[in-house]
Amino acid sequence: MSARIRLQRAGRKKRPFFRVVVADQKANRDGKFVEQLGYWDPVPEEQKLELNEERSLYWLQQGAQPSDTAKALLRRIGVWQKFKAPGQVEAAAAASDEATTASE
Repeated sequence: MSARIRLQRAGRKKRPFFRVVVADQKANRDGKFVEQLGYWDPVPEEQKLELNEERSLYWLQQGAQPSDTAKALLRRIGVWQKFKAPGQVEAAAAASDEATTASE
């Protein structure tokens, strides 16, 4: 199963409301999903975005690929940076260790 983090449309006509879900890549847009991570309501003046950061990070680490819109939402709340940061932090630490060893 190839998992994707994507939006599932709900709400009425001209008043969309989206659930952020983890679903099989081949599932329909509004079809079966594995887990609901949160929701996004784009219509109010101040958009509402509620996501479970812990579960989002878990699914990203398991290899779930976010859709373009889901990735933008993950960036907005900082989950994407947390997902990408560990590799950058380890690389920077390794580089500083090498520089310290070389200077001694």
